[in-house]
Amino acid sequence: MIDGNGMLSLIKNRQSDRKYLDRPVEREKIERIAEAGRLSPSACNGQPWHFIVVDEPSLRAEVAAATESKVLRMNSFVRDAPVLIVIVREKSNLTSRAGDLIKQKDYSLMDVGIATASMVYQAAAEGLGTCIIGWVNDKRIRKVLSVPSSGKVELVISVGYTDNRLRDKSRKPPGEVITFNKY
Repeated sequence: MIDGNGMLSLIKNRQSDRKYLDRPVEREKIERIAEAGRLSPSACNGQPWHFIVVDEPSLRAEVAAATESKVLRMNSFVRDAPVLIVIVREKSNLTSRAGDLIKQKDYSLMDVGIATASMVYQAAAEGLGTCIIGWVNDKRIRKVLSVPSSGKVELVISVGYTDNRLRDKSRKPPGEVITFNKY
């Protein structure tokens, strides 16, 4: 098992990678990444997700195109990732949906975020780079991948080997965002 310092080191070294090497990713690694998402906690164990691993080149190109914005010049790097994982948010179980109504929160969005984080940290542990893409054309990806109307495409994770050159992280200092016992 990884210790506390090892986990924090993994978190410190994980970054959004936007340049991938021309090297395939082993199926076993992708399976462990997807398994990390599947095993993630969710409100009332609702598990409101479906993960579509896209590694077939023509489908991958279509999904990548559905993440791009030519006007804003965003996400063209996604085409170079050897694997894309499409995160589809599904309806949660009845208990979780009741909690949504009572607390006026959509717990399924948080659950999808937790599962996505689990997958990108597993990918980092596997020696792979990732980038979480929220700029997605749900309708286009839904059509390409035959996603039923009950699901909503929320995110795409690009996955692949990178040059692993770490960039400095710009984060607020701990004193601005961490307090104990009161705000």
